[in-house]
Amino acid sequence: MLTSTLLAAATTPLQWSPAVGVTMILCNILAILFGRYTIKYPNAEPALPPNPVLGNFGVPALLACAAFGHILGAGVILGLHNLGRF
Repeated sequence: MLTSTLLAAATTPLQWSPAVGVTMILCNILAILFGRYTIKYPNAEPALPPNPVLGNFGVPALLACAAFGHILGAGVILGLHNLGRF
């Protein structure tokens, strides 16, 4: 019974396209912008080389923003796929 319910809820597989890639990139940029203004200690050690795009981010802040951006991007892409946009 549970297996048939899960199979009925399954959707078509998501095919990668440039729109999916652009969506992921935009979500990562949004996460970096969000992190730039909300992380309490963005320049924690080890530091990254100076970069005007990333500001004074250290490695921990950059990894945190990238991880959040990928989680956000996966949610947006799967949500749009569920709505039939991708």
